[in-house]
Amino acid sequence: MGFRRLLPILSILLLGAPAFGQSSLGGAQNVPPARQAAPAPPQRPEARPPVVNPPARPQATQRNTQGQQQQRPAGQPQQRQAGQQQRPAGQPQASQGNRAAAGAAAGVVAGAAAGAAATADAAKPPEPTPAPPPAERAPNTGSVTGLPLPRFAALRSDEVNMRSGPGTRFPIEWTYQRRELPVEIVREFELWRRIRDPEGTEGWVHQSTLMGRRSFVVRGAPGSEVMLRRRAEDQAQPIARLRPGVVGRLRACETNNPWCEAQIGEFRGHIKRADIWGVGPTEEVK
Repeated sequence: MGFRRLLPILSILLLGAPAFGQSSLGGAQNVPPARQAAPAPPQRPEARPPVVNPPARPQATQRNTQGQQQQRPAGQPQQRQAGQQQRPAGQPQASQGNRAAAGAAAGVVAGAAAGAAATADAAKPPEPTPAPPPAERAPNTGSVTGLPLPRFAALRSDEVNMRSGPGTRFPIEWTYQRRELPVEIVREFELWRRIRDPEGTEGWVHQSTLMGRRSFVVRGAPGSEVMLRRRAEDQAQPIARLRPGVVGRLRACETNNPWCEAQIGEFRGHIKRADIWGVGPTEEVK
């Protein structure tokens, strides 16, 4: 009888006990979730200085007597070849036999003329040999302004005509289309100045097309870059990456200092003197 009385009590105790993870009131216990590690902050990409490219328009346009124009891209020099002669269109090329016959005929005529000239010269008394003219020395100061030569200047506008001589009667060889392009004045004649551009081409321009503001052009191999830095140090932070052909303003250069203070658009910093054209190797610019 005792065991039968205990059986219902045991059943109630076994069936009524709360399951694991549940409260005594029959609801599920609030088990705190596992704590997760905070996500790592995203890494910011390393900031690189912007790239400054030269303008897409041509730097200069060459003109010739046939009315054809040839453009010189900005930052890409173009060498002029002297002494080349072109055969006119429609004129046949002389054959080898014709050239030989013409040469023989010219030799006979030249021989006869030389013999006659020698006979005539023999009858004349010998003349004294003239002394060679003294070698012309390049002046170090301008004949008009008295300023030192050579010296740097800059183009005043986007259209400057370079002529073959000091006057409007001389033909135009190049038309420059780069305002503030640095040039080097090498001679003076009245209101005209003979200049040399960064590619070595020389010609005459009117003085009104030049200004004394100092500028420079970045030089280097195509595809290379020159750094404009915050301070005049090799390890200083770069402000901008300059491609060859970029024209900037030269603000200051100390004597014998390898760095110059420069400005390109909104960027202002320091650039190496050896990476630009438009300033002498030891020149001081204030």
